[in-house]
Amino acid sequence: LSIIYLSIYLSIYLSIYLSIYLSIYLSIYLSIYLSIYLSIYLSIYLSIYLSIYLSIYLSIYLSIYLSIYLSIYLSIYLSIYLSIYLSIYLSIYLSIYLSIYLSIYL
Repeated sequence: LSIIYLSIYLSIYLSIYLSIYLSIYLSIYLSIYLSIYLSIYLSIYLSIYLSIYLSIYLSIYLSIYLSIYLSIYLSIYLSIYLSIYLSIYLSIYLSIYLSIYLSIYL
């Protein structure tokens, strides 16, 4: 009879002790392990992922953006600049040329 009580007591004690010990140990171990693992993994993964993603994204975005922006900007700038420059240049040139021409031939 005492063996039965002892076995019951030991089984209850061991189950309670093991459950408490395992829960505490696992929570501490998992928290430490996960924090270290996740910090290392995330830092490496994020650095590699971000470097690759940013390089690809920036190269594509910048090439498209710069090509569109430069084409629009250059077309507008060149059209305005050329129209102003040509009008001024032609008016000055024509006035000088006409004044010389008219002074010589008249």
